[in-house]
Amino acid sequence: MREPTMLHRLAAEFIGTFWLVLGGCGSAVFAAKFASADGVSLGIGFLGVSLAFGLTVLTGVYAFGTISGGHFNPAVTLGAALARRVEWKALPAYWVTQVIGGVVAGAVIYIIAKGQEGWTATGNMAANGFGEHSPGGYSLAAVLIAEVVLTGIFLLVILGSTDDRAPKGFAGLSIGLTLTLIHLISIPISNTSVNPARSTAVAFFNGDGAPVQLWAFWLAPLVGAAIAGIAYPFLFGRNEELADRPVRDDALDDSAAR
Repeated sequence: MREPTMLHRLAAEFIGTFWLVLGGCGSAVFAAKFASADGVSLGIGFLGVSLAFGLTVLTGVYAFGTISGGHFNPAVTLGAALARRVEWKALPAYWVTQVIGGVVAGAVIYIIAKGQEGWTATGNMAANGFGEHSPGGYSLAAVLIAEVVLTGIFLLVILGSTDDRAPKGFAGLSIGLTLTLIHLISIPISNTSVNPARSTAVAFFNGDGAPVQLWAFWLAPLVGAAIAGIAYPFLFGRNEELADRPVRDDALDDSAAR
């Protein structure tokens, strides 16, 4: 079977990142808090939003992992490149495509949400933040530590789940559940990024300090991913996959996320 072309891979990354932002951030915007006409809460809350993010990655990995690797996240692409799971020359195109896919999803969320009378985007687009913009009022230092550590763990799970030595067919499940757990831990801390494309996707629609704080949600996830990408081969041995070898059709290499 023919290997996917770069166009095919970028199309998969665009759709996968679009789906991650639409499903994850969309659930936070539309469904996290919702009351019936008699005031009964029907919202899905933190648990529901966490599951939504996990499910978008789980389904995206199984749908597109064999085409592009199923990254949907600049941090994952960086970690995969450092671990020699994807060629370095693909990184700029992946990053640009992931950001565009996320921003398009952010625009769709914005357009739909504006259909509700009285709704305003300011502070209501599931943006990430620290300090006064953190859901729980956590400091910049706390947010940076959480994002670095959680992104690093996320990458270790991704690299381990897609290792040639791992059981086949379960990568999407382990990656999706890991992202769910990450959100359960850190929504109160930073609204959970671990994904610069997800953060960028809604920051400028949200306003309210999110664009100014966006640097933290690029820096911390990239640092965490870089540490994991460098550490994995030394901790567990190097996968036989070479960086300049195209993604195989029969493996979910470098799958991920948020």
